[in-house]
This record gives sequence, structure tokens and C-alpha cells, in this order.
Amino acid sequence: MRLLIVQVLAALLFGGSTWFLFDRVLQQRDTARSERDSAQEEASGLREAARITAERLATAAANDAKHTQELSNALKTNQDLRTSVGTGDQRLLIQASCPAATVHADPAGAGVADAGAPELAANARPDYFTLRDQLALSKQMILGLQAHVRSFCTTQPTTTGTAP
Repeated sequence: MRLLIVQVLAALLFGGSTWFLFDRVLQQRDTARSERDSAQEEASGLREAARITAERLATAAANDAKHTQELSNALKTNQDLRTSVGTGDQRLLIQASCPAATVHADPAGAGVADAGAPELAANARPDYFTLRDQLALSKQMILGLQAHVRSFCTTQPTTTGTAP
């Protein structure tokens, strides 16, 4: 009888320890599944963040290319004008008016003939073209920054999943 009790106790002890170990394995499995699910969600979020970043970088690159091309066009137009003025094909006229001259009775008939429209002095032309170049650069910088603000600061990225 004692042997039977010892055998029953041994069987219960073996069964209990087996149950305990089995329960630990199930807990480890559940923990591993939970960690896997968390890692998959994190990876999904990182992929979405990478996609959004790539879209924003592409938009920024497109804006930059557009405004750089517009700046190049404006600078080329300015250079063409500078060349035309330098060769005498075009003139830089300024908006001005000359006061009416008082007519003096001059027996010799000396006077100034109509000299034509007022024109920018030759020594002021380089400054004029420098200002035009700087104006074109400033304009494209401002337009580029405005496009950047419209693209990045006013639009919120779409999120998938639950709100925080």
C-alpha cells in the first residue's frame, strides 16, 4: 500500500511539474506572439513613415528643380538683355521728364536740340543688371519657400490606424 501511495504521489508530482512546465511554455509562446505583433506594427509604421518621407522629399526636389529652372531662365533673360544693351541693339530707357526750358532770346540761336528719351547712364548699367539678377534670385527664393510651406507645413500626413 505504501508503494502505491508513493507511486500515486510520484505520478501527481510528475503531472504537476509537467503541467507547470507546459503552462510556462504557453506563457512564453503568448509573450513571443505579443512581441512579434508589436514588432510587425512598428515595422508597418516605419514603412509608412518612410513612404511619407519619400513623397515629401520628391515634392521638395520637384519644387527645387522648378524654381532653379525659373531662376536660370530669369538670369539668362537678364544676361541676354545685358548683352543687347552692351552691343547697342537695345537701350535702357528710364521714365523721366525734363522741365520745360526757359527760352532766352539768343541772337546766335544757340540751344540744345531734342536729345531724345532719357536713358540710363553707362556707368549705372552694371548696377541695374546686378539688381535685376538679385531680384530674380530673391523672387525664386521666396516662391520656393512659399511652395515648401504649402507642401510641408499646411498638409498633415494621413495616418492609418488609431489616433493617439
